[in-house]
Amino acid sequence: MTKYPILLLSFLLMIPYPVAETQTSPDAVVRLSLTGDWSVRVEYQNHRVELTVDPAELVVVEAEKHDRLPLYETLGTWNAECVPERIRGPEYTPTTFALDDDSVIVRGGESRDSETFVRGRDFEVMPVWGAIGRKTSGHIRENQPVWFSYRFGEMRLDSIVLTADGKILLRKGTPHITIPVPPELCDGDKRLANLWVKARIEKLEPQLLFPIEEIVWPEPETRDGETIAETLLPNTMAKLRNGESLRILAWGDSVTEAVYIADKSQRWQERFVLQLQSRFPEAKIELDTEGWGGRTTTAYLAEPPDSERNYQKKVLDRQPDLIVMEFVNDAGLPLDTLETVYAGLLNDFRRRNIEWVILTPHYVRPDWMGLDREREIDEDPRPYVKFVRRFAGENNVAVADAAARYGRLWRQGIPYSTLMSNNINHPKAEAMQIFSDALMAIFP
Repeated sequence: MTKYPILLLSFLLMIPYPVAETQTSPDAVVRLSLTGDWSVRVEYQNHRVELTVDPAELVVVEAEKHDRLPLYETLGTWNAECVPERIRGPEYTPTTFALDDDSVIVRGGESRDSETFVRGRDFEVMPVWGAIGRKTSGHIRENQPVWFSYRFGEMRLDSIVLTADGKILLRKGTPHITIPVPPELCDGDKRLANLWVKARIEKLEPQLLFPIEEIVWPEPETRDGETIAETLLPNTMAKLRNGESLRILAWGDSVTEAVYIADKSQRWQERFVLQLQSRFPEAKIELDTEGWGGRTTTAYLAEPPDSERNYQKKVLDRQPDLIVMEFVNDAGLPLDTLETVYAGLLNDFRRRNIEWVILTPHYVRPDWMGLDREREIDEDPRPYVKFVRRFAGENNVAVADAAARYGRLWRQGIPYSTLMSNNINHPKAEAMQIFSDALMAIFP
């Protein structure tokens, strides 16, 4: 259990997610239009400029050794056993569409003179994910080392800026396989838009243009009446204001466990408690974490009493005052299951005088959400998020709406998937601040 002594919280260290600006709102929204495959017309105030964008660069890799090729039929997708190393992101998962699969050459030795195997007969390349496997009828033996040669693309976030001397320029971002960031600004620069140059695209498309409409989430300047926490978390608020001990349990899946983030102080729950302690310096806040990667609330409920992941043991018996629950994986559960499970959780918590905040999930891979773009996506299409909002409203449960904040990132010039360190559903360390901000918004 983590404690946050007052002496360590005389100031609050904030690590923002990457918007890079300090202004609170743009003077005007830039207008962008495509004039060619790689050219953009920029209209901003009295400026009319056409800029040329560099395509994504292809990187060539020669003779990358792999000790063996698994059977193609046994390959996974994000967890495939044999993937070209350079298309793997920070979490060792492959970046989709990065590999130019037509460029793949598999040889039996390091030299160009070595035996070259034939795609379709000896090996095959998985579309989208880029995994490579041998064919049962081919010439590659089970434990035979092979060497890959291939090309792959990295993505960039380029920025259109207004310079201190009044010029409109394009500043090029640094390529990255998974999590590109916009280029740093020069003194006096104002970022007007970001252009998402995805790997291996043949041309820019309108959905890759991200004019910056707002710099940060539009927090309300004033609050009328009581906050959500004052209304729905009265015991928590009393302990915070009276300087009493408050035990918080962060309960969730891989985004809460966050084994992929080396510095645990960067997790959403650590950031949240640090901010909360700063707002209520006299309180004695203790944080406990229970996270189980790849699982749902139902997984905990299904564990037997002797299991280390049993719900009674790992959640209820810890006797927290407040549970903050994050389960992006619950978005895959049927709605009737969610109704039953969440009603049961609410009953369990209230019988034990435990207060509850449900943290709505971040956005994940667009195709997993039924999205074909990362712009104009303010409204979360997932039935789970709609369920949480309805269930909470009907049952007086507090909600911290991180999903709403993720849905507006495009307005800040940020394609949300560029914040996913595994190219799927794991927010990188800086993006954890979005959850913390959503939680802090419900407190006075």
